[in-house]
Amino acid sequence: QHFSATHQVISVDLRNHGQSPHHDSQSYSDMTHDLLALCNKLDIDKMTLLGHSLGGKVAMQFATQYSERVKKLIVVDMAMRQYPDTHTHLIDAMLTVDLSNRQSRADVDKVLSVSIPNNIVRQFLLMNLVKPDDGDKRLVWRINLAALKANYPALQQAVCMNARYDKPCLFIRGERSHYVQASDIEQIESCFTKAQFASLPTEHWVHTEQPEAFISLVSQFLA
Repeated sequence: QHFSATHQVISVDLRNHGQSPHHDSQSYSDMTHDLLALCNKLDIDKMTLLGHSLGGKVAMQFATQYSERVKKLIVVDMAMRQYPDTHTHLIDAMLTVDLSNRQSRADVDKVLSVSIPNNIVRQFLLMNLVKPDDGDKRLVWRINLAALKANYPALQQAVCMNARYDKPCLFIRGERSHYVQASDIEQIESCFTKAQFASLPTEHWVHTEQPEAFISLVSQFLA
């Protein structure tokens, strides 16, 4: 909402997320091609691309593969490297919830709190809990949990290794997050030669935990 006052903002749901189509396959190549197809469909020649977490890896892959389409890049709390498995337990927790006898998000939140004690993470996951448009009052996960679990090993992989991006880019990381370590900075700089770095006193959900400070950093970079 903030940036839409001065920019055309397009918020993208990756495949198997949000309102985007579900697919059995989900690789960085798949998601990069999805984004390219969207840009072509909307006749977007060049853009500033911003991505957080998984979206940050997709953004880095897209920027290095189609650099002519990206004028500026912003990556939030994500590095290029391969990551360990930190999400399968979240997917499993969501899959094990019996939604047939749950009436509200609060009910599901209570169940998930046993296996996912972090409230911020739970509230983010619960954004995927919806009621279908067909009038049925049952709750369903709109995210494609089965496909995400099946493709998770591919999502852990490193991206854009040995690539190069020579345009302005900003990497914002959470000071209490483990996603971007000091050892990652050198690797990022070797690929993104004009990278700028900033940190905020947050965990992984930087833009949620410090929205005003996040907006300020991005606004300065865009200007």
